[in-house]
Amino acid sequence: MSTYEDGLEYDIIFAGGGTSACVAAGRLAKAGPNLTILIIERGRNNLNDPIITNPNAIFYQAESEPALNGQARIVAAGGVLGGGSSINAMMYARAQGVDFDSFRTDGWDSKNLVEYVKKLETVHLDDQLLEKSTHGFSGPVNVTFGTHAPKGPQDDFLVAAESYGIPEIHDLQDFKAIGGFNRSAKFIGLDGKRQDAVHCYVNPLMADGNHQNLHTLAESKVSRVIFEGNHAFGVEYKPEKTFLQQGTSLTKGIAKTIKARKLVVVSAGALGTPSILERSGVGNKELQAGVDILLVSNLPGVGENYQDHHFLLPTYKTSLGADETLDGLITGRRDFVKALGERDSILGWNGIDIGGKLRMTNEEVATLGPEFKTMWDKDFANCPKRPIMLMGVIAGLMGDHKMLDEGPDGVQQYVTMASYTPYPYPLWAYKKGRDIYRRTNAFEGEVATGHPKFREGSRAALSEGPLKTSGFCSVKDRSRIPPVEYDEEDNRAIEDFVRANVQTTWHSLGTCKMAPRDEGGVVDKYLNVYGTRGLKCADLSIIPENIGANTNNMALIVGEKAADIIGKVFGLVV
Repeated sequence: MSTYEDGLEYDIIFAGGGTSACVAAGRLAKAGPNLTILIIERGRNNLNDPIITNPNAIFYQAESEPALNGQARIVAAGGVLGGGSSINAMMYARAQGVDFDSFRTDGWDSKNLVEYVKKLETVHLDDQLLEKSTHGFSGPVNVTFGTHAPKGPQDDFLVAAESYGIPEIHDLQDFKAIGGFNRSAKFIGLDGKRQDAVHCYVNPLMADGNHQNLHTLAESKVSRVIFEGNHAFGVEYKPEKTFLQQGTSLTKGIAKTIKARKLVVVSAGALGTPSILERSGVGNKELQAGVDILLVSNLPGVGENYQDHHFLLPTYKTSLGADETLDGLITGRRDFVKALGERDSILGWNGIDIGGKLRMTNEEVATLGPEFKTMWDKDFANCPKRPIMLMGVIAGLMGDHKMLDEGPDGVQQYVTMASYTPYPYPLWAYKKGRDIYRRTNAFEGEVATGHPKFREGSRAALSEGPLKTSGFCSVKDRSRIPPVEYDEEDNRAIEDFVRANVQTTWHSLGTCKMAPRDEGGVVDKYLNVYGTRGLKCADLSIIPENIGANTNNMALIVGEKAADIIGKVFGLVV
């Protein structure tokens, strides 16, 4: 690999090596072989790391929040080359067309961005189930069903959902479909490997011997952008202290600078990018008053407009087999190293085979009260392609099995009905998900620690075991199981459960939004940072409005669009 060398200058420096940066840097390096490019990343390199290619996760710990019943919720960031694409759940989830249009930015609407979505992907799915005009078949990122996707549990769930009035939609990722579930594809290659941005866009170029213009500097954290007046001409960085060994020379922690001859692109994510800008003198002048930082550009929008998706993980006991959930790997009953050696197909599985995009009926809206009705009328009533809730059925318990009483053999299997608000609003899907999963053949009861504490005698009390009867197969059979009934006290228990258990989905965005400067914008449609020269931002921080999907696909789109924008500046066809 071609890595950074002291004393060199580069044409373009990416300050942060997340998903969008790797996409843009790879595209530009390939299109412009005379353009020298450096990616600086505070985390380690992920090259052929089995904990990455067979996914892993890295977290930060949040502070206690009174509104969440005192819980301290994690806010996840990549912390590794490739950013979120190196640690995410790999769900093939794309935003709605109305999401792109809500950006209200020329060149960033659905008509334009759909072409970038198609450009980045190669879809290996049943062509009969896809609208070909909305999918790509020649991009660097592969989309498959993985090397391990048990069909029985999928069929079981889809019949249960149909019995509840929610249909299967074969192509839920066509930018407009809504109101159903589908068999969820994944950002997993035909070989069962994670399709992260580094392995798809960067590593192939650095390994082929023909792209000596592309360089990486890992385990190094960008402190700030260096300016001459308002012109960005380089960055200051320090070795990331996490990777410094005890007893090493103190000089390893000294700040160093690298010059950028043509462009600096800050791409450290929704959490890191605003911090770099503020340390560089780009931000709200009132917040920087009294701090020894020279103001370069007064942009009050830096660090504002933070958005995420709210996440809830109710869990159910299930009769699924050892090859039908990830619980064996999660608990260690199935040895990861041995599975690697045996090339076990289950390692090419993210455990998420069902996904959904759901909306409420008018009757359901009315039950949530006038405050919610006001929000619904503002953002959803006149936008029928916008989901209020996303769902993913996770084959396994996303937690510590040691906290549960699993009996003497300790081999209980689980399913988690993950639901998350895409825009975000109060969680509504708990009741919906519970009623559906109770109608599956696999249902064996709720896990008490993963559900509200309903009072003794409540009609909403948790089930002791399966609800099915013999011959429980058809939609008609399952529709005979009535929805759970909840009274106001039950609803308060659900609200308390939500406050105590709601989490982030790792989908942070919006903190340096693309919008007019007088509307709190930080960058324009060309990703230029207002009030500066030679400085752009390219990551999820620039997205102005939330989207109805997992955000990895959006980060890939930003990288593709950024490469096109930057390439045009240098006369390149990217």
